[in-house]
Parts: sequence; C-alpha cells; structure tokens
Amino acid sequence: MRLFGRQPECLILEIGMKDARTASRIHGEAFARAWGDGEFESLITQQSVFGFLACPEARARDAAAGFVLCREAAGEAEILSIGISPKQRRGGLGWRLMRSAMQEAKRRGAEEIFLEVDETNLPAVQMYRRLDFVQVGERRAYYARQGQPSTTALVMRRDLR
Repeated sequence: MRLFGRQPECLILEIGMKDARTASRIHGEAFARAWGDGEFESLITQQSVFGFLACPEARARDAAAGFVLCREAAGEAEILSIGISPKQRRGGLGWRLMRSAMQEAKRRGAEEIFLEVDETNLPAVQMYRRLDFVQVGERRAYYARQGQPSTTALVMRRDLR
C-alpha cells in the first residue's frame, strides 16, 4: 500500500543460514518449481553467495515478503534468484532488493551483474530495464511450464562501474 506516493517502511536484511526456510517459502509462493530449504542452505553457505531479505513494515525476518540471492566471482555477479510474495508485488520490494544486491556486488568487486528472466514476466523485465539492465542474449525453451509451451529466458546485464 502506498501513501501519498511514499512506500511503506521496509527493512532490507542480509540473508543468513537461519533464513533458508523463509527464502524457500517465498520461492514457493513466487515460482511453480520451488527450491527447498536444503537448496537455499547449500547456496547460502558458499562464501561467494550473498543475498537479502525484504521485511515490509519492519516485520520479523520470518515474515519477510521477498528475497534476492546472488553469486560473485571473478569480477562478475549473477542474480541466482529473486522472489516476492504475490500479495507484496508492485510495491517496490523487488527494486529495493535489486539495488541492495547491486551495491553489495560492486562492494565485492564485481564490475557487471547478470540475470535471467522469463520473457513473459513483463513486470520484472520492465523493472530490470528501469535499473539499466540490457538484454545480451536469450535461452530458448529455458523455462518449462507444466501443460504449456516452454518460454524463453532473457539474459540481461548491467555495468556496475
């Protein structure tokens, strides 16, 4: 809910091992094929992986409504996954998470950041373009959808220098 053009208070917190279950819950709400707690735990323990939780209205960590998980290596960063609970979409959480991820990637030495997004996810594609990501490739039939034709992943890049 926006009040007079202002976004509600939101805490952006660094993700940790104790947040694997929360991230898995959000992933399950956001995607047809959800990652499990173990998948998040495996990623979060890697030194090159970092991420953030979005906690709207300054709620507790387990009430988070969004997350972003990234990896940085050799001067490049990649958004591994970003998800927002459906009820919280279009309220600025994705934007805030992406800005935090880009700042941290740059702090860690990344000069560019990449992501893949389903071409049919127009709100996400538009947000990434507003964040100055440009399409640099595509992966045809990348996203399998049960009972429907597969969709293309757009590979997008943004310079962090």
